[in-house]
Amino acid sequence: MKSRKWMAGLGIASMLMAGVLSGCSSDGASKEGTDGEKTEVTLAGWGGNPTEEKLLKQTIADFEEKHPNIDVKIEVITEQYMDVIKTRLIGGEGPDVFYLDAFEAPALIETGVIEPLDEYVTEDFDVEDFEKPLLEAFIADDKTYGFPKDYSTLALFYNKKMLADAGVEVPQTWDEFREAAKKLTKDGQYGFGVAPELARQFWVAESLGGDVVKDGQANFASDEVAEALKPVIDMHNVDKSAVEPKEVGATWGGEVFGQQKAAMVIEGNWAIPFLADTFPDVEYGTAELPSINGEKSTMAYSVAYVMNAASEKKEASWELLSYLTGKEGMETWTSKGYALPTRKSVAEKLGYDQDELRGPLVAGASYATVWSEGSNLPIIMNNFNNQFLSAFLGDRPLEEALKEAEKQANSEIDSK
Repeated sequence: MKSRKWMAGLGIASMLMAGVLSGCSSDGASKEGTDGEKTEVTLAGWGGNPTEEKLLKQTIADFEEKHPNIDVKIEVITEQYMDVIKTRLIGGEGPDVFYLDAFEAPALIETGVIEPLDEYVTEDFDVEDFEKPLLEAFIADDKTYGFPKDYSTLALFYNKKMLADAGVEVPQTWDEFREAAKKLTKDGQYGFGVAPELARQFWVAESLGGDVVKDGQANFASDEVAEALKPVIDMHNVDKSAVEPKEVGATWGGEVFGQQKAAMVIEGNWAIPFLADTFPDVEYGTAELPSINGEKSTMAYSVAYVMNAASEKKEASWELLSYLTGKEGMETWTSKGYALPTRKSVAEKLGYDQDELRGPLVAGASYATVWSEGSNLPIIMNNFNNQFLSAFLGDRPLEEALKEAEKQANSEIDSK
């Protein structure tokens, strides 16, 4: 089998050596805080909305006030974030600390470019305070490579007026959900605005005991997965109660819900500020996702702060990383509700666990499936999405689409 690494033939040893020789964040001093000099630590991430940018700057300012010997240089990568990070790591110009999505974590951890953090952790950092599924997404071979800075789960968003007019209670089970969607479909209004993609359907796909990924290979053509996904297809093609946002001129679930073309959608925390800003007159509620086969489930999407293994400023980098993911820094960063805190104590302090809209999202964190399933998940996802959409739109049978997608995905994995 060909190399699985993204370095295109460049060995790990040579890459790390380049990092040592070239230095990390080359515009700063190479020695860490010697002779009273300040240490400059670079922090790289993608951009956010103005509120998020302000919150991050405030958190960094608080850190620098408490650590006068450390300056933090924020680098915002606005496009092709992971490609840029990988290229910079190869060239020995990687940032000291950077964002890493759980989806990308397994493949990057495999390369050896991320510093294990266990030896830096002290008791007062309180690792047990993190929601367990979110933390485990950044653990490999019993080593912790990152601490999650925030997350969102999925919850059911429902239009209160539409449900009341139809005499529909908030569905608690998957069967109730399907029946509710039928009753809510009328006069150009659909019961369910659905995203027919693996990132949103993973929890459904595995709800009957099947595995989407097994031993690093695609496994979504299994009988258990196909059976679990069939109701989603049938809601669109048989019940006519589900719609993809693009079919009605919307771009995503939050928009089709805000336009009141769908009475229910399954979305994350990001939809709450969007609806407040764009569709403030829509009265809605949230609930934990309907249970399937008697079990609660949801997805979680998380991002961690990680440290460059080639950084020459590891002590200062840990000071920054541990503050950003510590209780004080996390409280500042998540204080406006744009992101949810991965620490249970912070969620409780900010009241998100009791919040009318965010409470169901926080409740799901303890049992969520994190969107991270090995280094081959990007290949598996792309092939699933291409074929599942064709089945969702009624162009081909679900089983046929899944088998073709699985075969192609595993062919690509085997040829790596």
